[in-house]
Amino acid sequence: MPVCENAEMTAPSADDLLVLLAVARSGRYVTAADELGINHTTISRRVATLEQSLGGRLLVRVGGGWELTDLGRSALAAAEAVDDAVRGLAADSAGARTLSGVVRMSATDGFSAYIAAPAAADVQREHPDVAVELVATTRRATQQRSDMDVEVVVGEPQVHRAQADRLGDYCLGLYGARDYLARHGTPASRADLAGHPLVYFIDSMLQVDDLDLARAVAPGMRESVTSTNVFVHVEATRAAAGLGLLPCFMADRHDDLVRVLPEVITLRLTYWLVTRAETLRRPEVAAVVDAVRARVDAMGDLLLGARTH
Repeated sequence: MPVCENAEMTAPSADDLLVLLAVARSGRYVTAADELGINHTTISRRVATLEQSLGGRLLVRVGGGWELTDLGRSALAAAEAVDDAVRGLAADSAGARTLSGVVRMSATDGFSAYIAAPAAADVQREHPDVAVELVATTRRATQQRSDMDVEVVVGEPQVHRAQADRLGDYCLGLYGARDYLARHGTPASRADLAGHPLVYFIDSMLQVDDLDLARAVAPGMRESVTSTNVFVHVEATRAAAGLGLLPCFMADRHDDLVRVLPEVITLRLTYWLVTRAETLRRPEVAAVVDAVRARVDAMGDLLLGARTH
């Protein structure tokens, strides 16, 4: 936005700065409006007023959301200072600092159930006013993270205007139900797998390259029950639909599943956490991320396929 040198500058409003903060964290006017309890038209007007006060563009349209300009990032620092001050006053009046707000997180099905959900419960016990929304999905990290505060994906993501941090590794192994193996025999070599039905993802709908590579570890197997949901893989394998290529930390929970060729069929994959730097500075988001990291660390052996029973 061109600015006239003689334009009359006004001090930015603290309320307008908090509006900018909400938009920067979510990347969307509509989400910010829901968070603040006002309509998106008001959000747009308040941002425009703030831009006029500061003499330049604070946000630019990128994909399906909004990203901060250099001036916007400078303004964001001031907005965070205002937010910290408001939170500090609330903490002083309550006698202790409490966190509040909604944290939106997407992750794969298994991660959501066995890591993210318990982590969210840990946060909720300590901070009852923090709500965690979990969206279970297996996909690449989105280039425009306008609808999520945190994403957990499989395989190192290629992202822009965000940071990606390695969470930890986990292993896939080949499993069969005891009933299935009793009827069809337990493969003793990779060659023995030929002709056995494979329970896994639907090939044409698989979005994650690292998971697609998993088929290379078990060539010659024909498709059996396939699904976009890993819980379906586990239950279909338990129902003797074939041999399932399953996350060890999920399959090892079931005594009726036996791991097949563990020294031969093992695929080690990595979970990555993706978030925006400005989002991670929100204390409620940081609390959820810390809890997730703690859960991943505590489950290290289980994620890599060490049974506890």
